[in-house]
Amino acid sequence: LAQDRVTPTFATTSVMADAGAPKLAVVKQILGRTGSRGGVIQVKVEFTSEDNPELKGRSLVRNVKGPVRQGDILALLETEREARRLR
Repeated sequence: LAQDRVTPTFATTSVMADAGAPKLAVVKQILGRTGSRGGVIQVKVEFTSEDNPELKGRSLVRNVKGPVRQGDILALLETEREARRLR
């Protein structure tokens, strides 16, 4: 009965794996601290060209938990969502 089973194969497996790969972004500016106790730092990041040419030069505002400073490189799993600005 094991011979009757069909194992699905996907031609786009390498493309799908690349889509889930982290995108590299450089911290350009520290905007401030947020969160109830100031444990989150809001930063402006700019994507590097080496991982995705279509993201090159695009910048986002993101929230980062933990120590971060200008010039650090972040590996972002999600590149569409942008953090709300501090007031």
